[in-house]
Amino acid sequence: MSNIRISLHQERPINPQAVHSLYASIGWWPERTEEQISHVLDRDAAIGAWDENALIGFARVISDGYFHAYIEDVMVHPNYQQKGVGSLLLSRLVETLSHIKTITLFCQAELVPFYEEQGFRAFPSQRILHRA
Repeated sequence: MSNIRISLHQERPINPQAVHSLYASIGWWPERTEEQISHVLDRDAAIGAWDENALIGFARVISDGYFHAYIEDVMVHPNYQQKGVGSLLLSRLVETLSHIKTITLFCQAELVPFYEEQGFRAFPSQRILHRA
C-alpha cells in the first residue's frame, strides 16, 4: 500500500473513463456514461486514490459549501478493499470539508461499522426517502 496516493480532482485530474471502469469493477451504476461522469466531475468535489497511474478508489461530494455536504459514491476496486484505501479517502475528504457543519452519507447496513470507525454515526430514527 506504500504506492497509494490520495489526490483531489483539482490536484490530479480524474479521468471519467477510469471512474466508469471503477464503477464496473464493483458492479455499480452500469447505466452511467462517461459523458455523465465527466459532467459530475466538473460540478462536484471529487477525490481519487491512485496506485501509480491506476485509479483504485474514488469518492465525491455534493455540497452547498457551508451547511451541508453529502458524500457520494465511495468506492474502492475489489483488489484494494480491506487495505485502508476507503479510510484514506474518507479522511482526506473530511479534512477538506472541515468547514462544513454537517457531513452526511448513506450506505448499506453492512458498511455501518466501517463508517462509524470513520467518525460517522447512524440515526435509526431517520429514513432516507427517494422520489420514485
